[in-house]
Amino acid sequence: MWWDVWWDKMVALTSLQVRNAAPGMHADGNGLYLCVKPSGSKSWILRFQMNRKRYEMGLGAVNVLSLADARAEAARLKVLIAQGINPIEERREAIAAQTEAKLAEAKEQTRKAATFKVAAAEYIADQEAGWSNAKHRQQWANTLKTYVYPSIGDLPVSEISVEHIIKVLRPIWSSKPETASRVRMRIEAVLNSAKLKGWRTGENPAVWRGGLEVALPRISKVKRVRHHPAMPWQDAPSFWADLAKRDGISPRALEFCILTASRSGEVRGATWSEIDWVAGMWIIPAERMKAGREHRVPLSPHALDVLKCVPRIKGCDLVFPGALKQPLSDMTLAAVLKRMGLGQFTVHGFRSTFRDWAAENTHHSPEVVEMALAHAVASKVEAAYRRGDLLAKRKVLMDDWADYVAGKKIPKGCN
Repeated sequence: MWWDVWWDKMVALTSLQVRNAAPGMHADGNGLYLCVKPSGSKSWILRFQMNRKRYEMGLGAVNVLSLADARAEAARLKVLIAQGINPIEERREAIAAQTEAKLAEAKEQTRKAATFKVAAAEYIADQEAGWSNAKHRQQWANTLKTYVYPSIGDLPVSEISVEHIIKVLRPIWSSKPETASRVRMRIEAVLNSAKLKGWRTGENPAVWRGGLEVALPRISKVKRVRHHPAMPWQDAPSFWADLAKRDGISPRALEFCILTASRSGEVRGATWSEIDWVAGMWIIPAERMKAGREHRVPLSPHALDVLKCVPRIKGCDLVFPGALKQPLSDMTLAAVLKRMGLGQFTVHGFRSTFRDWAAENTHHSPEVVEMALAHAVASKVEAAYRRGDLLAKRKVLMDDWADYVAGKKIPKGCN
């Protein structure tokens, strides 16, 4: 109506009025107001009514939006209001859409930037808390660094295809089948993790069944079965006699390893605080055991004699320390065998020597022997019923083994 136009002209603000306006709300017409706060800050407000409800919508600060621009924006919004569109809701939807678009863009940039090396590092960090020992983490890192990263390490996981996986695996599939199998499974795990994080889509190119099996022969067809070369149990006593003549920490560690039928890593990491001299026991904590359970090892008099031969080093709790008070390396014990001209055998193989001796030359039950070797029980039902660790029976077993191997011989240099 004509009076609405007349009223708007009557109340319309001038640039000078805007500049000198006192605190309060100052009408400009068409629902547009100048809001001046006590602090002196000025902004534009649009007041309107929809569905019998009053709204106030901020349009922006005066130093950003001029009087003319504020009027133009108010006129534009009035048109929307006349069409039944709430400009406040429209703004919220626009902001939400803009935010969503930015997030999608950031996600896409992250996806493109997520290389296999980055995905592998995150996977290892996520999983290492559940791995039994640090060696497993090191093996993961080493195999990927050696066989995978040179080929696809810097490639975005979103772009990795079957052809890339075959390029990684084919050079080692026949020459190093066991390693190749581990590499494939580790690539598969990393890519599965990357998919869960939204870094790639589609099928995993490293899967075997229904995937790589059509491009590569089965491992069982190319794999040569290799066992840890074990010394025949009949030769153990004569070997022991030669070993006892050798000085040094490494021969003593090897003796202790043989007498306890333990794994090399368990012996190399043994500490004096794990030895119970009163009970004649070596108690290996769960975190150092492959099965993740505490293992009690009854020590024969011969094993205790070996420990008595080892000098304690001040400030070091390791029983068999190497250089710089660090554990002996994995190759140190094997080097003892090589120096004795027995490099064809492995340290781990003495566990097989022990088991063969027990099976072929004694009446000790297989259950007691397996428990002495700290092997996990294959059957969950059997494990549920086997609550004890057969310690008394294992004590007799280990004493018999030590008597067979070492006889009454005391290690060199011991009283």
